[in-house]
Amino acid sequence: MPTPIWRELFGQSEAIAQLEQAVRSREDGVHHAWLMTGPPGSGRSNLAVAFAAALLCSDEGCGTCRSCTLAMSGNHPDIDVLSTEKVGISIEEVRNLVLSSQLGGSMGRYRIMIIEDADRMAERSSNVLLKALEEPPAGTVWILCAPSEADMLPTIRSRVRRITLKTPAVEEVAQLLVERDSIDYALALVVAAEAQSHIGMARRLATSADARGRRKDTLVAALAIDNVSTAIFTAERWIELARRDADALTAERDSAEREELLRVLGVEDTSKLPPYARADVKALEETQKRRATRSLRDGLDRILVDLLSLYRDILMFQLEAEVPLVNESLKPQLVSIAQRSSAQQTLEKLNQIELARTRIAANVKDLIVLEALAVNLRTKP
Repeated sequence: MPTPIWRELFGQSEAIAQLEQAVRSREDGVHHAWLMTGPPGSGRSNLAVAFAAALLCSDEGCGTCRSCTLAMSGNHPDIDVLSTEKVGISIEEVRNLVLSSQLGGSMGRYRIMIIEDADRMAERSSNVLLKALEEPPAGTVWILCAPSEADMLPTIRSRVRRITLKTPAVEEVAQLLVERDSIDYALALVVAAEAQSHIGMARRLATSADARGRRKDTLVAALAIDNVSTAIFTAERWIELARRDADALTAERDSAEREELLRVLGVEDTSKLPPYARADVKALEETQKRRATRSLRDGLDRILVDLLSLYRDILMFQLEAEVPLVNESLKPQLVSIAQRSSAQQTLEKLNQIELARTRIAANVKDLIVLEALAVNLRTKP
C-alpha cells in the first residue's frame, strides 16, 4: 500500500514502487541523479516532487509532517525546482541551479534539485548540468523530467537512474475526473479520450466548454480543407484558436499575479504606479510576456497533437482496425474522409503533421509552417 505522499499520483504504480524502494534503502545511499520520462500529462513533475518529499521525510513520505507539507506546497528550503516560463531553459538558469546545489540541506540530509521540462535545455545548458552530475556534492540529488530519454544528451543519460511513466487508460483518467473533480462520467469518458489520457488536458476540457469548442473548431476546419485558399484561411484560423486558448490560460493568472504584487508593494491606487513599484511591475510584465509566448507555442503543438489524433482515427477506418476512436463525435465526417482517400495518403498527412511539430520546435515562423501543413492536408471533394 503506497504511503500517503504517493496517493495523489495516478496510474503509475510501477514507477512508484521503484521510488519507494529507493526511499526505503536510503540509509545505504541514494543515487545522485534520476531521469523521469513519460508522455505529457503523465505526472512527471508531480512524481519528482513526491519523491523529493519522501526522501526528506523521516517517515518515508507520511504526507502530514512539516517537511512533507512544505515539500508538497513548493516551499521546502531543501528542494529547488527549475520550471521555466520561457520556450527554453537558459544556460544562466542552469548555472544558478548548480550553484544552489552546493549549499547542502538545511532541514534534512539531502538537497534536491528538480528540473521540469529538462528537454528544453540547449546543448550548452546541458553541458553545464553534466559537470554537476559528474561531481555532485554529498547529499545532492538531481531529478530531471522529460518526455523521453532521447530528449537528453547521451552523456547525461549515462549518469542517471531512469524511471519510466506510462500513459494511463482512458477509463482510468475518466474515473479520476469523476472522483476528484465531480465530472459526469459520460463527459469524463469523452474528454479523457480526446485528451489522449493527458490528465491535465482532460480536466481542462471537462471544466471548460470554450476549450472543448476550440478543439472541435480546430478539427472541423482541417476536415474542410479542399483547396489552397481554404488551406491558407485555416492556417490563420488555427493560430487564432491557439492564441485564444493561450489567452484563456494566462489571463486569470496574470491578473492574480499583478494584484498580489501590488498588494505586497503596498500600492492601493492602481491607476498610477508610484516610482518605487515600476521596476517590479515591469519585471512581472516581462515574465508574463515570456510565459505568453511559451503558452502560444504549447497551444500550437496541442493543435498538431489533436490533428494527429484526427488522422489516426481516419487511418483506423481505412485499415478496418477495431479500436476505440479518439474523436467519436466526428465519426460521420471521419468515415467520409476515409472512403475518399487511401491509407497511404493518410500516412503522408500524419508525417506532414509531425514535420510541422519539428519545424515549430525549431522556431520556424508559425504561419509559414501551418500554411504548408494545411495545403498538404487538403482532401478531395
